[in-house]
Order: sequence, then structure tokens, then C-alpha cells
Amino acid sequence: MRHSFLLVYVLAGLTALAPFTIDTYLPAFPLLERDLGATTVEIQHSLTLYLLPYALMTLFHGAISDAVGRITTIRWGLAVFVLASIGCMLAPNVETLWAMRVLQGLSAGAGNVVARAMVRDLFQGVEAQRVMATVQMLFGIAPAIAPIIGGWLLGIHWQAIFGFLALYALIIGWAASRYLPETMPIEKRTPLSLGNVCRNYQAIFGHREFSLLVTAIGANFSAFFLYVLASPVFLIQHLGLSSQQFAWMFMPTVAGMVLGSWLAKRAAGRYNGRQILRFAYAWMALMAAFNLVISLLPLMHPALSILPIALFNVGLAFAMPILSISALDCHPKIRGTAASGQAFVQMLLSTISAGLIAPLVWYHPAGLAWAMLGYLLLGWLVVQRTRLFMQKPDSPL
Repeated sequence: MRHSFLLVYVLAGLTALAPFTIDTYLPAFPLLERDLGATTVEIQHSLTLYLLPYALMTLFHGAISDAVGRITTIRWGLAVFVLASIGCMLAPNVETLWAMRVLQGLSAGAGNVVARAMVRDLFQGVEAQRVMATVQMLFGIAPAIAPIIGGWLLGIHWQAIFGFLALYALIIGWAASRYLPETMPIEKRTPLSLGNVCRNYQAIFGHREFSLLVTAIGANFSAFFLYVLASPVFLIQHLGLSSQQFAWMFMPTVAGMVLGSWLAKRAAGRYNGRQILRFAYAWMALMAAFNLVISLLPLMHPALSILPIALFNVGLAFAMPILSISALDCHPKIRGTAASGQAFVQMLLSTISAGLIAPLVWYHPAGLAWAMLGYLLLGWLVVQRTRLFMQKPDSPL
């Protein structure tokens, strides 16, 4: 029991590195602009330049772990991440920050992608669904505490934020090496070559069910993540909060995600996938519509503006474990590559949001609300076409 407890928490810690890398430095945007002599858009580019290589490299982290082992992939990925974080900490100008953020993006996904594959390696059936919900619940805490930690560390200097990221990666890397078993034995490993990787991706993305599921996951997540990407503008310019008050949004939104994950854990084995998805999407649609109404009011109050976003996350987290486990089960022999494909689509949509959608719609809260509805509609249209959604009511998952 204690061993399983440690496994879950270490896996959750690995998945939390990515949101820490995004959210911890968001409160520092104004100081980064001042100290590095950069504009708001140039600092925003540091986020895009992290997300794009992150998305691209997720295509390879899982394939690498299928070839050389899960733990080796985690170790090397986190080692590079530590060096990149130190580079960000010492950056004398925005161009150097961009370069180091690219290096962070290339390495940060190793823990997240491999941890997803390991959940499915270690657990089966309803238990896998429950563990995925637990990992997601713990993972969801990271976006809440990351900007708070960032705000505290700003009392020292913005450089302390990147020092914290380096230290976190060192600690979680040690814990992974110490407590996680190698779940990809040598006899099951697949050769690592560009041709083999391309063939595997042709197989997984040529699988209609997998492609639909990962698109639904990415669209659902982007509906919320758009607000994370736009938070420096949404919170500071529209809602009038300070860099130290980012917890106004991140605490309630992640509380919603944690609640949804807890509900998903409780629902596992009691309700079939179609019932869970119907409820989750109905709830998200209701909250997205509520959010749009709030955004059109003449007066903006922080608590009222953030409430529907937080409640939206209950449905988001409720649906996520079933969609994720179902996607990974489409390709059990190359589960690491499948986890990479899932993460790639999710981060690709996030990158599009960071570089294109967010700057287009953050001019007004209503723009963000319409974008949330658009992403949710995409997820709904896609998920209706999956076998998971069309399964018989008495199906257990």
C-alpha cells in the first residue's frame, strides 16, 4: 500500500513539472519586461517558444522510452531541464531567455509523457482509471500553487523562480530513480530509429479512434488553458489584480479540477463512459455559457469573473481520465509512443492558443469566453464520433 502510494505521488510529481514551468513565472512578466528591456509581446514569445518545442519533442519522448526504458528517458530529460533552468536564471537579455526556454521545452515533457505511459504499464482496467484520476488530481494542484510560489519568489528576484524549477527537477528526478520501477523491460523494447518512429506515428494517428480521442482531450484542455496563457492580461489589465494576486484565479480553477478528478475516481466502475461524458460535456457547456454572460456584464468583479472558469474545470477533469486511458489502450504495444501522441496534440493546441488565439481574443473578457466556447464545441463534435461515446449503456468504461 505504501509502495503504491509513493508510485502515484512520484508519477504526479513528474506530470506537474510542465505546469510549474509555465505558471510559476507568469507573475514575473512585468519584471522580466523591465529587467530584460523587452515588450509584453516579446515576453509572451518566451511562453510560445517553450510550448512549441515541448509539443514537437513529445513526439519523441515516448518513442525514446519505448526504446531505452522509462527511467533512463526521465533521467536524461530532467538533467537537460536543470541546465536549461539555470540558463534562464542567468539570462542577460530576452534572446537568451528565448533560447533557454526552447531547451526547457525540449526536455520538460519527458517526465509528463513517460509518467502517463507508466500509469498504464502499472495498472489495469478500472484501477488504471482511478489511478489516472488520482494523478490528475495531484497534478491539478500545481497550477494553483505555481503562481503563488512565483509571487513569493519575486520578493527575492525573478531569477529565483528559475532556480526553484531547477531544484524541483533535481528532487523529482531523484525520487523517480529511487521509487519508480522500470516498466519497459529490455525484451519488450522497440528499436529507436527515425523510420520506426515515423511508422509508429503513422499507425497511431492513422487509427481513427485514437485521433478523435486525443483531439477531444486537447480541445477540452485548451478551453481552460487559454485563460492560463492570457492570465497576465486577463488578471492584471481586465480584473485589476497584481502579480501577487494570481491565486485569485489559480486557486479556485484548480480546486475545480481537483474536485472533478475526485468525482472521476468515485465514478470509475459505477457509471459507463457515455454517462460520464454526457454529464461532463453538459456541465462544461453550461459553465462556458455562464462565463460568456459574465464577460458581457458592464462591471467586472474578479470573483464573479473567475467562478465559471473554476466550475468549468470540474467537468474537464471529470472527463479526462476516461478519454486518456481509452486513447492509450488503442496502442498497448507502443504505449509510450501513444502517450507522446496524446501529449503532442494537447500541447499543439496549447501552442496555437499561446501564439495565435490568446493575443487575438484577450482584448476583452468576452473574446476569451467565445474562444472557450469554440474549443468546447470542437471537443464535443469530435467525441461524439468515438466508439467510447457510442458504446452501450451497460458497458463498464
